[in-house]
Amino acid sequence: MSARVPATASAIALLALSACAGGNYRPVSDQPVRIGKPYTIRGETYVPAADPTYDVLGYASWYGSESGNRTANGERFRPAWITAAHTSLPLPTYVEVTALDTGRRIVVRVNDRGPFVKGPRIIDLSRGAAEQLGMRGQGVAPVRVRRIEPSEGDRARLRKGKPTRALPPVDEATLRNLRGQLSAAGF
Repeated sequence: MSARVPATASAIALLALSACAGGNYRPVSDQPVRIGKPYTIRGETYVPAADPTYDVLGYASWYGSESGNRTANGERFRPAWITAAHTSLPLPTYVEVTALDTGRRIVVRVNDRGPFVKGPRIIDLSRGAAEQLGMRGQGVAPVRVRRIEPSEGDRARLRKGKPTRALPPVDEATLRNLRGQLSAAGF
């Protein structure tokens, strides 16, 4: 029996060390997709739901100081990766984000919840996504966010923290139309 105590103690110590080294994070994966239950933050209730036709105009902000924290789907937050937070889309979801100032477009993997501010902010981008979109210096920028189904190759790149293949910018006529819609909505 005395031989088992050191083995048990060693096993417990090993488990504790692995938790400190990030063993308590969920591996980056597209399965399972989690919708989640309604939740309330600062008096506002959010209802997660699948929305295959999600296509919304609003504002994006970015965050990056939470490095190493756990995202809402259990993954480790890495500021340089191309990820985002959304209040209600399933986790993970892939979205195309278009900067309405420049027409630049990127594909982002949503793996966290937010932004939790009143107003027209619809997505929080990681620092890496904000840099890819060219809005890091602005802090907040007008955007179009629409749900997409990227190729498996693009999904694999995003799961490794890498950007997808470059997307061509949106043409000026379409940008004018989208800006007009955002302005007409009072934003």
